[in-house]
Amino acid sequence: MDNQHLYQTEVEWTGERHGELRAPALPKLNVDAPPEFKGHEGVWTPEHLFVASVNSCFMTTFLAIAENSKLDVVKFNAAAEGKLEKVDGQGLMITQITLRPKLIVKNTHDAERALRIFEKAEKHCLIANSIRTETTLEPQVNCEA
Repeated sequence: MDNQHLYQTEVEWTGERHGELRAPALPKLNVDAPPEFKGHEGVWTPEHLFVASVNSCFMTTFLAIAENSKLDVVKFNAAAEGKLEKVDGQGLMITQITLRPKLIVKNTHDAERALRIFEKAEKHCLIANSIRTETTLEPQVNCEA
């Protein structure tokens, strides 16, 4: 594996605060400022994309570690919430992201191991490791029954 990978995006202004976000071989996304900053409802915002990048990175990291650990995952989903606030001397910042993963495993004896894998995934999520925002984990593990 190479030590370096490049990921490219391009955004083109399409009027008001709207833009079209593109990347090679990916679907286009319409982006806008959030309504509280004179944007429009129903459009992806940088704030949503920021929180989503941490959430989706956590998911893929967790699933990779779970697969390597032979954890029998039945179902996984994770909600994420980012807190935007004004920080003295820095302006607006997303200061905290709370990840709330929910997992269903096949066997009761895997629940404790799943919690350890959640913690490991939080520690190794490359997006969370690349930002200043504090991330917290509130996991829930249930067994298929």
